[in-house]
Amino acid sequence: MPARPVRGEGRPAQGEGCLVVAIRIPVRIVTLVLVVPVRMVWDALVVGARFLNGTVLRPAGRALLWLGRAVFVWPFVGLWRYVAVPVGKGLAWLGKVCVVVPAGWLYRWVLTPVGHGFGWVYRRVLTPVGHAVVWVLRGVGAGIVLVVGAVYHVLGVLARYLVAVPALWLYRWVLTPLGHALAWCGRGLAWCARMAVTGVGTALYWTGRVLFVLPVLALWRWVLAPVGRVLAVVGAEVWAALGHAWRVAGHISLAVGRALGRLLRLVLVEPVRWVYRTVLTPVGHAVRDTVLRPAAEAARGAGRAVRQALGSARAAARQARADVRRMLFGERVPARDVDRREPSGTEGRTLGSSTTALTKD
Repeated sequence: MPARPVRGEGRPAQGEGCLVVAIRIPVRIVTLVLVVPVRMVWDALVVGARFLNGTVLRPAGRALLWLGRAVFVWPFVGLWRYVAVPVGKGLAWLGKVCVVVPAGWLYRWVLTPVGHGFGWVYRRVLTPVGHAVVWVLRGVGAGIVLVVGAVYHVLGVLARYLVAVPALWLYRWVLTPLGHALAWCGRGLAWCARMAVTGVGTALYWTGRVLFVLPVLALWRWVLAPVGRVLAVVGAEVWAALGHAWRVAGHISLAVGRALGRLLRLVLVEPVRWVYRTVLTPVGHAVRDTVLRPAAEAARGAGRAVRQALGSARAAARQARADVRRMLFGERVPARDVDRREPSGTEGRTLGSSTTALTKD
C-alpha cells in the first residue's frame, strides 16, 4: 500500500481550493503569534529541568539511594548473613538430630517390622477369609438376580398390555386427529395475525420514514455534511498551522536562547574572565611569591628544627635509659657467634673430616 502523503508535502498547489488558501495564511499567522511564547516558555522549562536534574535531582537521588542502601539493604544483608543463616543452619542440624534421625530409627526398627507383621496377617489370614466371603456373596447374588429377572419380566408383560397398548390406540385414533385440527386452526390464526402486523408495520414504517428519516437525511446531506467538510478543512489547516508554528517557534526560541547566551557571556562571563586573567591571576602570583612561598619555607624550616630537636631528645632519652639499665643490671655479655653454615663448594665432605654436629672433633 503506498504511503499517504502528508498535508502540504508532495501535493500540487493547484489541487487546493480557494477556501483552503484563504484560511491558511491568517490561521498560520495567528497560531504563530500564539505558539511562539508557549514554545519559548516550554524551551526555558526544558533547560531549567535539565539543569535541575543534573545539579540537584540526580545527586540527591544518588544520596538517597546510598542512604536507602545503608539504612535498609545493608542491615538486612548483615542480619541475613551473620544471624539468619547461622541460626538456620543450627536449627537444621538440631532438627536433623532431634527429628530426622529418631524418625528414621523408628521407621526402620519399629514401623517396618510391624508393617511386615500386618502384611503376613493380611496375606495368610484376611485374604482367604475375604475370598470365602466373596464366593458366598456371589452365590446369593446369583439367586437374587434370577428372582428379580422373573419379577421384571412379569411386570413388563403386564405394563405392555395394560398401559402401552391402550395408550398407543388413544394417541393414534383420538389425539392425532385432534392435534391436526388444532394445528390447522393455529396456522390460520397465525396467518391472519401476520397479515395484520405486516399492514400495521408497513404503515408505521412509511409514516416514520416520511416524518423522521427523510428530514434527518436531508438535514445531514444539505446542512451537516457541508458544514462538517468546512470544519474538517479548518481543523486540518489549524493542525498543520500548529505544527508549522511549533517548528518555527522552535527556531525562534533557539535563536533567542543563543542571543541571550551570547549577551550573558559578553555581559558577565567575559568581564569575569578578564578580571580573573588580568587582575586576580597576577595578584595571586604576587601573593604566592611574596607571602605564601616564604611562609611555607619558614614553616618547613621550623618543622625541620622541631624534628631535629625531637630527634635529639629521643636520642638523649634512649642513652639515659641505657645508662640506667647498665647501672641496675650490669653490662650485657655479647653472645658468641657460632659458625653453623655449610662448607663451601671448594671443600667437599670426606670420611676423615665431617662437618656435622655429632661427628665433629
